[in-house]
Amino acid sequence: MHNESEFKQRRERVLAAIHPGVLVIPAAALAIRNNDVEHEYRQDSDFFYLTGFDEPESVLVLNSQSDQPFTLFVRARDPEREVWDGARAGVEGAVGEFGADVAFTIGDLALKLPDALQNTERVFYRLGKNRSFDDTLLSALDRVRARARLGATCPNSIVDPSTVVHEARLKKSELELSAMRRAIDITRDAHVAAMAGATPGMYEYEVEAILRGIFRRFGSERPAYSPIVGSGPNATVLHYHRNDRRMEDGDLLLIDAGCEFDYYASDVTRTFPVSGRFTPAQRAIYQLVLDAQLASIDLTRAGRTFDEVHAASVEVITRGLCALGIIEGPVDTAISELRYKPYYMHKTSHYLGMDVHDVGSYFIAGKPRRLEPGMVITVEPGIYIASNAPVAEEYRGIGIRIEDDVLVTDGQAVVLSDAIPKRVDEIERLCSRAA
Repeated sequence: MHNESEFKQRRERVLAAIHPGVLVIPAAALAIRNNDVEHEYRQDSDFFYLTGFDEPESVLVLNSQSDQPFTLFVRARDPEREVWDGARAGVEGAVGEFGADVAFTIGDLALKLPDALQNTERVFYRLGKNRSFDDTLLSALDRVRARARLGATCPNSIVDPSTVVHEARLKKSELELSAMRRAIDITRDAHVAAMAGATPGMYEYEVEAILRGIFRRFGSERPAYSPIVGSGPNATVLHYHRNDRRMEDGDLLLIDAGCEFDYYASDVTRTFPVSGRFTPAQRAIYQLVLDAQLASIDLTRAGRTFDEVHAASVEVITRGLCALGIIEGPVDTAISELRYKPYYMHKTSHYLGMDVHDVGSYFIAGKPRRLEPGMVITVEPGIYIASNAPVAEEYRGIGIRIEDDVLVTDGQAVVLSDAIPKRVDEIERLCSRAA
């Protein structure tokens, strides 16, 4: 739901940060899937964050030195095209519905953009992201330079707007958290349905269909990313996407899937036995991953760093792998020599927000950034033992990841996805209904 007050506050924060300067962000481009079929359209996250406007062929201009700082260039109303593609906001809607101070049709961009860029020191624009629009911006700057004899001055620097916009996006408002909670609630229902519905003999894509069906049934616009539904040995492939294997008795099923709601993502992973019960080896590895995750969540606090959160999982997982005889100790040496790496090869956390791997710097002045209240991160340790790994046979082919979405606060972290079952007894109870 469009909340103009929220978007206005965001623009005001960004305008204060860029002063004196002009920020220019083009909308996401339409992308061809094949022949004349387009991919589903999703607006650029930075553009939507500041406007709430989700039409293509649009451009946002924020000018901190203008008494009408918010300008939108949009598609003109076109009754003939709207019959095919749906209604457009047009210039009137850009002002009346989305709060633009001034709006023009996109056809006026080449004429009007130089006016916005002249007599300011800095242009905030991300060069290289949209090469065709790079030419549009650079041409506008050339036109400003040509006005020098008329007294106009040209900006002397082009600054990546991520230094401002991405910092603004990093800490979530209550409205943003509300959207994320809704996305996580829908994702919870999808994961629970998958656990209750998956049985030996089904194909992975049948479980994927359960997930996608619930996402749409409850109002999610789209998955936040392509769901990973990996059974048996496929669970050891970090970004497995084929989702076409037939599940067998005794398999674990790893599901990494989250939906998007009002442009905000969820990102959750659960692993469970399709037969209803873990084998002893599966249970041992699963409990090890869960213990590691709980240790990392406990360290997800303001003032801590991503490296510290990751180190907590590394310590628990390495100690457990040594105890199971999968790697050689002692534990301190196994950690320093990275002996755990063949089985735990990724980091534990990333930012979450409008993008599933959300924006925001991980380092400041070359040092790991400290977590702050309002940030949302994932905590997702895992263990992946390939089918040909040099370990005892009962551990081969086991892949387990457990991932939750966690809000950093001044005190103990809030696990936003905590209602999705992950303890051994909860999972076996839920999965045994289907088995």
